[in-house]
This record gives sequence, structure tokens and C-alpha cells, in this order.
Amino acid sequence: MLRSVAIACETIPERPQPTVVAEGRGRTVHSCYQGGVVPTPYPYYALVGLIFLPAIGAAATAKQCPAELAAEEPALPLSIEQEAIDRGVLDFDDLRVHGERLFTTAFNRCDGAGRPHTTVAGDKRPLPTRSDEGEAIASGQIARLRTSGPDSDACVICHNLPETGGAGSFTTNAFVLAETLDPVTLSTSPSRSNSRNPPGLHGTGPIEILAREMSEDLRWQAADLGDGEHVLETKGVRFSVEIAHGAVIRSEGVDRDLIIKPFTHAGSVVSLREFATSAMNQHFGMQAEERFDLNPDKGFDPDHDGDGIARELTIGDQTAISVWQAQLSTPTRVLPRDRTGRQRVRRGRRLFHDLGCATCHMPALVLETRLFVEPNPFNPPGTCAGAVDGCSEFTFDMTERGQPPRLEKLPGGRALVRAYTDLKRHNLCDEPGPDAIRYFCNEQLAQGRPDQDGRPGAEFFLTRRLWDVGTSGPYGHRGDIGTISEAILFHGGEARASRDAFASAPPGEQRAVVDFLKSLRVVPQRTQR
Repeated sequence: MLRSVAIACETIPERPQPTVVAEGRGRTVHSCYQGGVVPTPYPYYALVGLIFLPAIGAAATAKQCPAELAAEEPALPLSIEQEAIDRGVLDFDDLRVHGERLFTTAFNRCDGAGRPHTTVAGDKRPLPTRSDEGEAIASGQIARLRTSGPDSDACVICHNLPETGGAGSFTTNAFVLAETLDPVTLSTSPSRSNSRNPPGLHGTGPIEILAREMSEDLRWQAADLGDGEHVLETKGVRFSVEIAHGAVIRSEGVDRDLIIKPFTHAGSVVSLREFATSAMNQHFGMQAEERFDLNPDKGFDPDHDGDGIARELTIGDQTAISVWQAQLSTPTRVLPRDRTGRQRVRRGRRLFHDLGCATCHMPALVLETRLFVEPNPFNPPGTCAGAVDGCSEFTFDMTERGQPPRLEKLPGGRALVRAYTDLKRHNLCDEPGPDAIRYFCNEQLAQGRPDQDGRPGAEFFLTRRLWDVGTSGPYGHRGDIGTISEAILFHGGEARASRDAFASAPPGEQRAVVDFLKSLRVVPQRTQR
């Protein structure tokens, strides 16, 4: 990529275009904005490739503070343009660098942080003066509200264990669905929200592609079936469905659209892009143009949330943060240094299978492709799904690019995903009654999960990926479980038999299972260096 670029400024009234002058690593970068040249303290290492090509438009677009904040500057002064990605001006490394900056930056008002006049769902509202509970609330509370949000400043604040992109502690829990309420709520009651612990993001690139392949397979199988009850199987995972008049009217472990949604504990989010676009708005009030500014359902409003900033996150920004998440390292197994410890871990692995845990926590699933392809064609409206929405495909080989350790190769262009999941929803709660185990049945809001087998949708959760369990505690969807043993012993419902087998096993066998699970880890990049 070019290391130094200096081109005269162009000003387009509808969308001011910048010129970036990058003079060297750690040096000052200058941006032209509306005819003026403004020095921007943005290190060059984060700007390799963010250049202006007069023939195609801007690769990077500068932001500008509102007039009343003229003495300030955005925390992330440049957004990148999807056009530059599509034309190859920005490559994989450029997207990885910019994506990490998006993930680690603490956004401020100049960036577009805050959504005073909308809920996270994008519903317009006047600035609330009273809460859902009837209490008076000040404008400052709306700017930062622990329940309904915005509730944070940067992704890394919650996703940081054991490193950037990892899981989070109980104190960083989000209150899912509270952010859609209008008036806003001050309550953390389970009647208003689901308290959720931040999940680890390492290995999520392969997980997204795995879910996509499974979804394509399930939908292809269902298309040829007549009315009645059927069992679909993909990658060794079985899903029961019922079809009537050519449509799926009942499904087990997956939504009736037969799209595997591998993200969130509820299994409700299709892709890393959807995850990031929603989280940016929920937690920081940073609104992506693909969901708001350019969305006909939102009226093409350039400042949908009424905070005075337009184009807060470009389509190119969302491509970058999706690619950055997808290239995070793949969790792996780290054996103890001592021989006794290694033997105990290997014994624990065998016991894990013998106890029946591997029935749902399937040790490995095979990917037919090694490629991560952004965007996901199953993305819902409001999340860019392809060229027709403004984001053409960007592809990289997950076994060759990104943080090490990377995805494991198989012959024939395939790859192995050792994630210990079946990407299926299960119920871990016994039927109510004496001695019933119902620890995980503490949610009241279904979050889109359909009722199943006469049980409420709120009782069903996606099988947790265990390949990072040794470095992603605390455990459970609320992050309120401190040990792996407790997490196992709280399993009921579909996992009750395996749980009881573990509970009745001798302490030495229990320790072997726990030590095996603790060996499944994210290896921090600093450790590898």
C-alpha cells in the first residue's frame, strides 16, 4: 500500500470528502473537510491504505464536531468507505486495523455517541422526562443509562477477558430488551429485560460460516419435503420440524425460518455484522448508516437519533469491524506442562464423552469451506446483506489470515471447527416439581425464541461453545456462576442425565473433566509473542 499521499481537497456539498496526508508511522495525519485542512492526531499505523483516490472518491471520510464542541475532536476521526474496499484500495490488513480501532475506541459526541431521540430499535421518541416506572429522569440519565442504555463507551470495556475481543465479567452485563422500551426503564427486573453476560468473540468467524452452511442445508432439505413431521440433519445435528402447506409451522432447536443464528445466548443473531450493528446502537448510540441513514423504513433520515451527527458508522466501518471479529484467533487446547496433569486432561476428555456431554457439546464440526465471506446473505433487513444493499463480498481464508492460532485445515478445501457445540437451542430446565433443577430458567422474555414442546421459549438457550471455556469465566447466560463444576451441576432438562452422571462420579473423575474443560482456552496474542 502507498505510504505517503498528498492530494488537493475536494468539497462535495452533500457529502464532504476528505484528503488524507499520511507522512509516516506515528506521524500526524491531515484531513480536508469542507474546504479546511485540520490536523488530526491519528497514528499512521491505523491509517495504512486510508487514502484518497480522485477517480473513485474517498477511502476515508473525516468527522466533524458540532459547533458547540469546536474545541474537541472525535475519538475516531475517520470512517472508511465501502467503495474503497470494493475497489481493492483497502486490503485485509487495512480492515483489520480499522476494525480493531472501532472495537477499542471510546466514542464521544463528536463521533455520534448517544441516541437521545430513538430507542435502540430505531423508534422515534421525544426526549423522555419520566421512566416507565413513573420516576422523573434528567437528560443526563438518558445520555448514560445502565438499564436501557447507552450503557458503555467502547466494545473492549466489556469484551476483554483474557484479551481484547474476549468475554466479560458480571459487572459488564447488558440488559437485553430494556433498550427497546419507551419510556425507558430504570428497573433490572426480569419482567423488563434479560440480564446477559458478554460472550467471547474468539473463533466467531468460523462459527458464522458454520451456521451459514447448516442453514443452507436445512432450507434445501425442507424445500423438497411434503406436509407432515420430518427430521432434518446437517453436520450430524438433528432438527425436528413440521411442515404444513409448504411452510414450517413447528421446529425444534431452530427458528421456523431454519436459519441458524449462532450469536447471543438465545441464538437470536445471524452474523457478526448484525451483532456489531445492534451493539453499537444499544451500548453507545452509534448508529450505522445501513440501518438508519440509508434505510427506507427509517425515512432516509441522515440524523435519525437527533444527536447532530450524520453517518456515524459507514457501511465500510461495519465491514471492517465484522472482518476484525472474524479474524480473531481460534481457541485451542493447552495441555499442562507436567505429565500427571496431561494424563488427567486426556482422561477428562474421555469422561466428557462417556458422561454424554458430547451429545450436545459436539467436539468438532466440519466446514466445507475455509473462507470467511462478508456479508452474510441471511442478514435481516437493516443489516447489509450483499451488493444490492451496498456491501459487495469481501473474502479471506481463515486458515491463512488473521490472528494465530487459526482454523485447522482439512483436505479438499475444508476445515475443522473444534468448538464443542451443535449450534442448537436446548432446554436445561426440569419440569417444575420437587428436586427440579431450574437454575437457568430465570428469564421471562422470550427474545424471539418460540415455545417448544409445551415449554416457554425463554427456557431455551443455544449450546454454549466450550472451546474457550478455560478463559471465559464466569459462566451461565448471566455470568453468575463462578466455577465450571457449578455450571455443570446446574444443568437440568435435556442435560439432566449427563449432569447426574457427573454428580455421582468420584471426585477424581470430576476433577479430570474440569481440568479437561480448563484446557480449552484462548491463547492471548501477547503470550504467543
